[in-house]
Amino acid sequence: MKTIIAMLALVAGILWWRHDPPARWKGMPAARSPVQTATDLPPEFRSGDYVIKPLARYEITAVVLGTERYRVDPSAELAPVDLALGWGPMSVAGVLNELTISQDGRFYEYTYKQEPPLPEAEIAHHSANTHCIPADADVRRSLQAIRRHDLVTLRGLLVEVNRPDGFNWRSSLTREDTRGGACELVWVTEVDRVKSLR
Repeated sequence: MKTIIAMLALVAGILWWRHDPPARWKGMPAARSPVQTATDLPPEFRSGDYVIKPLARYEITAVVLGTERYRVDPSAELAPVDLALGWGPMSVAGVLNELTISQDGRFYEYTYKQEPPLPEAEIAHHSANTHCIPADADVRRSLQAIRRHDLVTLRGLLVEVNRPDGFNWRSSLTREDTRGGACELVWVTEVDRVKSLR
């Protein structure tokens, strides 16, 4: 009997942990679009085996739609965390509650039951999967502490990364593209977890 109770408690705990509570905040907490500038860029630099080429300075304040940690992915050492981020209309609670967000294989996807809560172009142009390269150990810890429905600000550089074996990974430089190559690859120098909106 004790074994059955323990198993039921374990299942209940897993279901509670996986429960995805709805967004409940009011308004548009991340109203501003990401800021990108290509002036006063630092020269390319090395990080371990990688050569990092800055493409633009980048700052984004957004609601976290989802997080995904990578441990065995070929680029996990470089970018251990992906954040699906939403701003503008994609930071509105009622919109997010109509979408199911998923991340896998370095992609972010959304689904909906019948009709999308926004035109799909609006969804695409106000959200992005962001591959995060931490500039140091403190930034890495901050990125790994981020959770869904946090309001965060990231500052750093959009970059292109190369390695002597031919590895190449380049950030998108526009928020209006979709599919492969549309993600932002960010050398993250600062993380501000403004607050949890849950």
